[in-house]
Amino acid sequence: MIKSYMMMRFTNQSMQEIFPLLQDALKKSHTIYFEVYNPDLADYYAGEEITLDNIVYLYRGYKAWIDLASLLHCKMLTPEKSTFPLIKLSFKKLEIQNSFHRQTEMPTEEKYGINSSFASIHKMEEPSFFYYYLQALKNIHIENKTRILNLGINKADELEVIKKQLDIRKYQNIDFVGIDHSNTAISYAKAKFPEKNVTFYVHDINHLDALKLGQFDVLISIGTLQSPNIQFKPFFMSLVQKYLTKDAAIILGFPNSRWVGGEMLYGAKAPNYAMSEMSLLFNDVMFCKKYLQQKKYRVTLTGKYYIFLTATKIH
Repeated sequence: MIKSYMMMRFTNQSMQEIFPLLQDALKKSHTIYFEVYNPDLADYYAGEEITLDNIVYLYRGYKAWIDLASLLHCKMLTPEKSTFPLIKLSFKKLEIQNSFHRQTEMPTEEKYGINSSFASIHKMEEPSFFYYYLQALKNIHIENKTRILNLGINKADELEVIKKQLDIRKYQNIDFVGIDHSNTAISYAKAKFPEKNVTFYVHDINHLDALKLGQFDVLISIGTLQSPNIQFKPFFMSLVQKYLTKDAAIILGFPNSRWVGGEMLYGAKAPNYAMSEMSLLFNDVMFCKKYLQQKKYRVTLTGKYYIFLTATKIH
């Protein structure tokens, strides 16, 4: 490896060697630069050897470098040309403080409101979120449903996908109810969806019974039921028992990611852990799966940055 003040070059170094070198470099600089074998020149698996002009290179695709950037809490900038067969990569540190997870100055109910950092997040523009959510909608045959409850609806992004996915007449025949604790988010959703078949409430879902909503044939909740002020397991069982028809379908999204500096970083963050630790995530997911299976539901788990639990009744 040739290392200079501004640039590193990796040829046959293993990831075990590269990782600490980049970690150390990021302690000294906000943006780091290094040269690697150009991934466009081959279609190999990471770690396969390539020999050119008596120099051995280890191949890695762009996906491997993007994953590495994410693990280092960096954004990978646009690659630049270098001398053949190399390409120049740049990792730029993410602004860790630029995250709604760290936002504490706003009232609790407005942490996810229109004036919060969370409002700048558009989950449906993240392919790995949109794809699995759309897959879940197809799995439950959303076009055949008549009454949908969304808990933690925020700006109603999930509803927008449903509206675009359905024939307009089918959409108009579905009764949608969305609930959120944020007054500003619900105001935004109401302005966006003024249709008569859509109803929004500003309400604490811990006191859902006060709304006298009746029953639904679809329950959707993305990243809300795991909120610290909700007793997740008894609350979820109560939802299934009180608010769902006997043939209802369920879509739950469990966050396995954090939003930092414009990027969605993989891995659930648990209290008292510096690293990603997913025990609580898996505990909640498996509780729901086992409980629903006991209730004669077919349950599937998909996704990556969000784990989607989709449940449909077995006939």
